[in-house]
Order: sequence, then structure tokens, then C-alpha cells
Amino acid sequence: MPIIVPKDIPASKILKSENIFVMNEARAQMQDIRPLEIAILNLMPTKEVTETQIMRLLSNSPLQVNVTLVSTESYVGKNTPIEHLQRFYKPFSEIKNNKYDGMIITGAPVENVDFKDVKYWKELEMVFEFAKTNVTSTIFICWGAQAALYYYYGIEKYPLEKKLFGVFKHKKLVKYDKLLKGTDDRFYIPHSRHSEVREEDLKKCKDVVIVATSKEAGPAIIRSKDDKFIFITGHAEYDRETLELEYLRDKNKGLDIEVPYNYYVNDKVGEIKMSWVSTANVIYMNWLNHYVYQATPYEIEDI
Repeated sequence: MPIIVPKDIPASKILKSENIFVMNEARAQMQDIRPLEIAILNLMPTKEVTETQIMRLLSNSPLQVNVTLVSTESYVGKNTPIEHLQRFYKPFSEIKNNKYDGMIITGAPVENVDFKDVKYWKELEMVFEFAKTNVTSTIFICWGAQAALYYYYGIEKYPLEKKLFGVFKHKKLVKYDKLLKGTDDRFYIPHSRHSEVREEDLKKCKDVVIVATSKEAGPAIIRSKDDKFIFITGHAEYDRETLELEYLRDKNKGLDIEVPYNYYVNDKVGEIKMSWVSTANVIYMNWLNHYVYQATPYEIEDI
């Protein structure tokens, strides 16, 4: 089944070139089916890249998905053309009374800032409250996961001595968990962050369970016991070249950055080992199926 996106958004052309079934809004309205309504709050500076990455994963499901892109009003980044934001994104104030089957809240490059000092923190608190009442299930990514764990459960983030940067092996901790159904016992996910949440803090919280962890990267997939919230501390959605582009960007800035761990063949710049794409697709398909489609009411206003 297709993913429904605005006709002229750049992601549409990219996804079509990859033989992904993309449907525009006009054609979708003629379908005798209710699509899943998914909101994406995109906090990343390179919004066009991130929206394409997430749409690609959502499109790999047999379910029809209608995407609403959301941006903050209290802070507008400088890396995305304002014309793109005005054309394809809605401010949170415009959707705050809507209901959604699912929501995705991305990471943001503010890990070294205290949560309450983030320029849009007050607005994000409103989004977190919105997710409790107006959304069936929400995925939080990287810093978004850390921020949500802090807001909902008071779980702190801690600075790392150096950037966690590369592709790390993860281990399932919950047998037959629905989110990881179809994945191997060991699987890979990229990480790119300067802070962490700690296993001991999560284990003290009676409302969450650690689903997967990594020896090097720590707790990687956490969910609330009521299945309403899923926290992914890495970036399963990343493209093949994303870590390389980050590496070259930081190196060109003169920053102390190491080659991404376990990313290149022979561990030196060159051929990239794409070892996480199947895991990413399975996780997002399982989320749409088990946590959204099978849990959400047919009448969306009943959420």
C-alpha cells in the first residue's frame, strides 16, 4: 500500500525513484479506506533529509499511511528553506486538536543543552501532553527519546566523554517482543550522540521496559509497558551515507571526530557496510502493525 505525501514535496520524487508506491492526496481521497494518520514532529536541522528517511520506512508497510509534517513555532531553524516549511509543514498549534493513530518525534542537535534551556522546550512539553491523549502510539528518536523519558518519567540524560558515533550491535532483552518480531537476536543500529540514558535509571522505573541494549551504546530500545510510547536512542532511519556526511562535516570544521565505528569495510574511509536497513524496516513495520493499526480505533475521534 502507498504512503500519502504532498504532490510536490522533494521526498516524493526520491521515493518514486526507489520504486516506492507514493500516492498524492487527491488520489488518496478517492480510496474507500481509512488511512493511518501519522504525524511527524521533525526537530532535525536537515528536515528534508530526515522526512525522506522516515517516509521511506513508513512506506514499506502494506498499510496506507497519511503523513502530516509538523514543526515548532517557538524556534525556526536556519537549515531548511522557509518556503519548504511553509508549504509542507504545519505548526503544532494548527494540529493540536487533531487525533492521530501514530506520531514520530525526531532527535535534535541539542544534547549538550539542559532540557529546560532548549528554546522550544515549553512547546515540546505541550506536544508530549498531546501524545498522551491524542495519539495511539508514539516513537521518540535519539534526543527526542531522552527528552520524552525525562518528561514522562524523570529519567536523566548524562553527557558522554566522547561522541558515540557509528553502527553498534544490539541484543534483544525481551523474547518475542512485538516490536522486534522478525529481527535477529543480534542486530545493528547507527548511533550519533553526545549523551546517554542509563540502564540502572530505566530499571528503577516501573512503567518502562528495556527491549534491546548494546554493550557499547547502552539501552537502545525502550517502551512503556502500556505500549503507548517507544523510545529509540539510535537512528535506525539513517541512510547509507548519513554517518559519512556527519563525519566529513565535523572533520571539515576541525572538530575532534573519529571515523564512525563499524561503519566502513576494513574500518577505514571507503566502502560503507549497510548493516541496519532490514532491522529498521522491520521495526517500523511492526510499530505500524502491532502498536498502531491493531490498537487504534476505526473512528479516529475515539482515540
